Amino acid sequence: MKYLSGMDNLFLAMDKGNQHLHVASLGIYDPSTAPGGKVRFKAILSYFSSRLNVAKLFRRRLVSAPLGLDRPYWIEDAEIDIEYHVRHIALPHPGDWRQLMIQVARLHSRPLDMTKPLWEAYIIEGLDNIPGLPVGSFAVYIKIHHSAIDGEAGAAMLSAIHALSPEADPGAMEEAATIIADRDPTAVELYARAVANRAQQMFDGSKLLVALGSRAAQAGRDMVVSGRAAELGKELLAGRGKLKPREGSDDNPGRKPKTRFDGPISANRVVDAVGFSLTDCKKIRQHIDKTTINDIFMAATSGAVRKYLEDKGELPAKGLNAMVPMTIRGEHKGGDEGNQIGMTVMPLRSDIGDPLTRLAAVKRGSNKNKAMNAVIGKELPAQLIQVLPAGITELIMTKGMMSLANLTVSNVRGPDVPLYMAGAQMVLFLPISAISNDMGLNVTAFSYNGTLWVCFVACRKMMPDPGFFAQCLNESFDELVRAAVALGGKAKEAPRSMGKLATAKVKTVTAKIAKPKRTKAVSKK
Repeated sequence: MKYLSGMDNLFLAMDKGNQHLHVASLGIYDPSTAPGGKVRFKAILSYFSSRLNVAKLFRRRLVSAPLGLDRPYWIEDAEIDIEYHVRHIALPHPGDWRQLMIQVARLHSRPLDMTKPLWEAYIIEGLDNIPGLPVGSFAVYIKIHHSAIDGEAGAAMLSAIHALSPEADPGAMEEAATIIADRDPTAVELYARAVANRAQQMFDGSKLLVALGSRAAQAGRDMVVSGRAAELGKELLAGRGKLKPREGSDDNPGRKPKTRFDGPISANRVVDAVGFSLTDCKKIRQHIDKTTINDIFMAATSGAVRKYLEDKGELPAKGLNAMVPMTIRGEHKGGDEGNQIGMTVMPLRSDIGDPLTRLAAVKRGSNKNKAMNAVIGKELPAQLIQVLPAGITELIMTKGMMSLANLTVSNVRGPDVPLYMAGAQMVLFLPISAISNDMGLNVTAFSYNGTLWVCFVACRKMMPDPGFFAQCLNESFDELVRAAVALGGKAKEAPRSMGKLATAKVKTVTAKIAKPKRTKAVSKK
């Protein structure tokens, strides 16, 4: 049995109504690399069966405490109905990119069965009219509840269920032969554990209060010595109109402006994605010092949101704010520790039209955020959620941090070498996250084998034209690249972005997939 962390339990508590807190991924695979040049559904079923013990979440289901007196537990089942969890479907005609995104959005709109292990996988065939894909390509959509996984754990799971070569992985087959399962706990055992867990949470809470007091005192001393306290006071007064705003003060998140992404979300989702070349990202970094991939992604997302709302005649004068998850895992990225994330709110500076000026503002805001997290600790939200009841933490999140943000923006670093499933090479990987009330848009990036894949999910009522937002993302990124290269003077030959295991064939396929999506959805609805 494994006790859920406070953050895991929070994601369970928030899963209600139209707010489904599962996350997903979509991989597209080239079967020509598999033995015989094709992959059968039975081979994928067998592959998943062999990997059930590699990633523990595949066997886990929830057991709730009586009367809700404690957080639930994960227990591991000995028997998994693999044909229930792994399903086989095909796209309707014409089998193009739009049909694939519609199908994925429908799958993503459905809640998981909470009585079973919280994951589902869909093998999707019929991708016959997506330009650039090899003949016979198929997609795999995997949906997992957020209580079981975070971004870094998702990246680790991606590696666990894939191989680095098309050949079979005998180690995975051997490991799958040993199954360690749990029995269902009795009510008496759950009551006893609840008492012990409550006592531990009270003890941890008292320690956290003492640590917070010491940390706050030290932070205050540091701010006074550095002069930051006086600067912060001036920024607060400027925000109230009592002083002239100081340059850069808008880089601090404040009250969020009202947009179409605020309000209750519907039961339906839309999904779409684009691919940013990491080689183009490196061109930007060569011309603009101390710029990270995350800065570029945030600025491109900001520009896309600006374009989208401006086209609707709804662009607010104040820039939008983004909720940004942050990993607190340190050097150990995998592990079986549940959600190890903190949350912060950052300004997107969508009020700035010039792409490079916007990028500079995003960098300043990011640096200020990092400095503040260094003082108070980026793990603080997770620590508070760990010691407080789920009802209180949900209230803090919804009425506190989430009330400051218009959308969620997240970036996860993935592998820079090709991966294989049942011998088929993955040529594209999309991260599909969750949305919530008052934040009806989520934009998540994942780097894979030379491309930063940017996928967004939104409420269909709030964004009825996802193809247009995909176009806005591409245009915003292209503007950043052109503006950075136009600076001149610093440019050097861009290093190769593909890993050593990448082949010329893979680079060609990736480029062909990314290019049509830049020009595909151009009509505005």
